[in-house]
Amino acid sequence: MTIKVLEAHEVNEHRVALPGWQEQYTQMSSGRFQGRLVHAQSAGLELYEERMNLRVEQEFHAPADALVFSFDMSDNALYLLDGQTRNAWVTPENYREVAVVLKQPASWQHSAAEFRRLVLQPLRPTRCKAFASALSEVLAEAVRGQVDVAAPGFAREIADGCFQLLDQAVEVDARGRAECHMRRVVERVKEVVNDCPQDSVGVQDLADAAGVSVRQLQQSFLRYADMPPTVWLRNRRLNAVRRDLLAADPGQVTVAEVAMRWSFWHLGRFSQAYHGLFGEYPKETLKRG
Repeated sequence: MTIKVLEAHEVNEHRVALPGWQEQYTQMSSGRFQGRLVHAQSAGLELYEERMNLRVEQEFHAPADALVFSFDMSDNALYLLDGQTRNAWVTPENYREVAVVLKQPASWQHSAAEFRRLVLQPLRPTRCKAFASALSEVLAEAVRGQVDVAAPGFAREIADGCFQLLDQAVEVDARGRAECHMRRVVERVKEVVNDCPQDSVGVQDLADAAGVSVRQLQQSFLRYADMPPTVWLRNRRLNAVRRDLLAADPGQVTVAEVAMRWSFWHLGRFSQAYHGLFGEYPKETLKRG
């Protein structure tokens, strides 16, 4: 068994902490990032708990041939993830998640395909909160050396508990269907943005690309990210500037060059927006890079 504890001070540190995941994290609320990740791994099963103080957009693929039970302890909901589906969501501030990663689900007498229709649906079985809290306590005891996650029968007990919760939550409610529609709108917008990541795109253009009205676009992003699409897009570009500044040589590049690379043409407003999101001015970030 391997136990790993990460104390993070940059949002990107979380994206490389879990083995086999493909992840991109984007800071979406103002302040200095603080995060913590506890990860336990044994044959056939992984457990992890993630905490973050700020709102963060997560875009990711779970490991191939894995079935993931992700417990959102902020919303008391269970989300099922697989290795084929492209996943994305925006976590609230002070987010806390506990997850079980089952490798090769067929070895647990289940296949990922049989649960495909439940992937990314908010499931709320009656024992969801209690089960997630128990997993969190198991991880805390493992860190203290009081629990051996690799003990015989332990992984089977955890897996059986996860599948029992699914049996309670096979009926997806209307809220889940509404969230599916919202995610389709957001994904169509992301396809446009990812094709031209450095451009600043207008709301009407985004709505046209998604095939919805401006009002529907606004509602989808308020449900997905709790912010208008223009703020979401600006925050993505600000995060891209920050990544470039942290990777730059202060003697070879200027803040203005990086800002304009990401379509920030009014440098004064850019500097204030950057400070508002990250709690420091871009020239300070460049010095640290």
